[in-house]
This record gives sequence, C-alpha cells and structure tokens, in this order.
Amino acid sequence: MKKLRKYIKYLEDRIKADKKTFIIYSILRTLVILCAVRQLVMHHYESFFTCIMALGLFLIPSFLEDHFKIEIPTLFQMAIYVFIFSTSILGEVDAFYTKIPAWDSILHTINGFLAAAVGFSLVDLLNRHSDRVNLSPFYLAVTAFCFSMTIGVLWEFFECSCDLFLGTDMQKDFIIQTIHSVTLDPTASQKVITVKNITDTLIHTADGQSVTIQGGYLDIGLLDTMKDLFVNFIGAVVFSVIGYFYVSGREKAGRARKIAKSLIIRKMNEENEVFEEDVTENKEEEKNPA
Repeated sequence: MKKLRKYIKYLEDRIKADKKTFIIYSILRTLVILCAVRQLVMHHYESFFTCIMALGLFLIPSFLEDHFKIEIPTLFQMAIYVFIFSTSILGEVDAFYTKIPAWDSILHTINGFLAAAVGFSLVDLLNRHSDRVNLSPFYLAVTAFCFSMTIGVLWEFFECSCDLFLGTDMQKDFIIQTIHSVTLDPTASQKVITVKNITDTLIHTADGQSVTIQGGYLDIGLLDTMKDLFVNFIGAVVFSVIGYFYVSGREKAGRARKIAKSLIIRKMNEENEVFEEDVTENKEEEKNPA
C-alpha cells in the first residue's frame, strides 16, 4: 500500500510538470472528491465507487507515459480528463444521460474522435521510428478509422453484456410508433408485417403484473446501439481526415496539421525528451530528394 501511494504521488508529479494539464486535473479531481463525499453521505455507494474509479482513471495518461516512454500532448491529456469526468461523473452520477438526451451521442462522437487519435498514434509511432516501415498517409488514416470503430463495437458488446447479465440499462431504449417484423407473419413466410401509429403497449407478466408503455412501442437498445456506432463513425472519420493531412504534409492543411500535432502521441528518447523531428517527412525527403 505504501508503494502504491508513492507511485500515485509520482504519477501526480508527472502531471504537475505541465501547468495547463495540472490545472484541469486539479479542478476535476477536486470536483470528483467532493462528489464522492456527497455520495457517501447520501449512502449512494455505487455512485461513490464510480467516483473512486474516475480518480483512478485520471492517472492512466501519466501511467502510460511512464510505462511506455511516450509523451501525450497537453490538449489530448486535457481532453481525456474532461471525457472521463463527463462520462462517469456527469453522465452516470448526475444522470446527464437521462437529463440531456444528446449527451450520450456527444460523448460517443468524442470517443470516436479520440480513439481514432490513439489508433493513428500507435501506427504512426511505428512508422516514424522504423527503417523497415514506410506506410502511406492513406493507410494510416484507414487504420485509425478501423481502430476507432473496433473500440466502438467492443464498447457496445460490453453494454449489451451488462444489460443481459447484470440487469443494467446501458443500451438506452427508444419509444417508437411503427414496427416492421416478419415474426408477426402468421404464415411464417418471412412476409414483413408493419404496425403503424402505435399509441401504447400493454405488457403482462407471468406473476400477474401489467405494465403500460405510453406513447408507442419500446425498442430495446437496438436504435441506441446503431446511433452510438454512427456518431462514433463521424468522430473517427473526422480525425482520420485530419491525420491524413498531418502525415501528407500538404501546405494547405496547416490548420489540420496543427490540430493533429496536438493530439498525436510521440515517443521519448533515452533522455526523456520528445523526438521533435518529423521522421515520416524525413523518409519522404530521402525517398524523393530535391
């Protein structure tokens, strides 16, 4: 336990090295601690442990930097902290997922963008620092996109598993007024039966209970899953395009390169200094000398 506290302090000292990052970290960390105390007083133990989990997640960027000898840009770190706070504290503890209907879509879009940045960085690190690998900008962009979409799909698998086996409702339901189903076809010939203008649904249970769903039919998570994957797709595409321009080095893409550079993870050398030179561009210059 003593070694753990010492290592946590070491990780926090790493955060202090960047003033802007440390300010955001300190503000959000204080808010999470206050929220944890409040939840404990109110005997909301599940929300309390969510707060503790958020505090642990805040240390992941510093842990990754220390363990893999990489440098996560300031903007990227701050985005990670805000994202963790928005999902765990605002989303789960303060119920923003329910209070603000677009909250889930916003976060999934950001997740798609950030996951693409991570995927792009993983391949770009290999591309920059290997004499045998020289990947094209298009390949890097496609890889980043695929990585982000894979993360999105795996998360939906996780949500579905929690709903099935733990009785949660991570895949939020939608009220719809029209359904199309071959299951309703009495002839079993796969004819699509359409039921329109549904005003309410009455559910009877085996123990005699009745539940009425007002406003239509309850879609169990399907539309929410597809919506999440679609907005994840948007976020992934946006960063993949930015990443493509970043590597291609086009002069007209100066702003895109600037945005990407603030989100691309870079490798540290033995003296814990960031490799400043753009090895990818150097490879292109060697391949096509003036």
